[in-house]
Amino acid sequence: MAGLTIWTLDWVPEGPRGFVRDLRLRWACEEAGLPYEIRTVPFDDRATNHLDRQPFGQVPYLDDGEVRMFESGACLLHLARKSEALMPRDPAGEAETLEWTVAALNSLEMTTVPWWFMTISGTPDEALTAWTASRLGHVETVLAQREWLAAGRFTVADLLMADVLRIPQVRAFGERPASEAYVARVTGRPAFRKAEADQLALFAGADAARAC
Repeated sequence: MAGLTIWTLDWVPEGPRGFVRDLRLRWACEEAGLPYEIRTVPFDDRATNHLDRQPFGQVPYLDDGEVRMFESGACLLHLARKSEALMPRDPAGEAETLEWTVAALNSLEMTTVPWWFMTISGTPDEALTAWTASRLGHVETVLAQREWLAAGRFTVADLLMADVLRIPQVRAFGERPASEAYVARVTGRPAFRKAEADQLALFAGADAARAC
């Protein structure tokens, strides 16, 4: 049976490097010690050249033998089921991990992503800014009281929450010392550093080919 294959773009410009979401899956595999390979689809015509695998023309998507998945959150939960390093097996610990994983996607990223997109293109909407500030404030309160989000230890929920919070514009949004310490703590893990370095190397390695 084939192993894990993570699909990403073959190249991206400098700005998104280190933040393309295949990094989430790489990081999870590194934390869990799960072997994987990276395969790519072309950056050019990316909105339409892999719609048979990802109906929104995005990356990453994942192959695990006969299992084929898209959406980074769904893929992360699939990987978490493979390793207790990512999600505990006791019902209470698993439930807490699941709720915070979904919270990172639904309660936080759904506000931070449109907000920071708007900071790039112009002035964010005041209502959206207030909503984002509120959500980040709630997370700050939680992180001021605990080292990890779930089960008293690192889980896939921390991986995802830290990835949402580490966007530079989000990190610069107000004074949130507990959140900043949390992001530094989680992204200081060797598994993150390797996943990030490998992604950066992939995209940098493609620069010369595109320059020809």
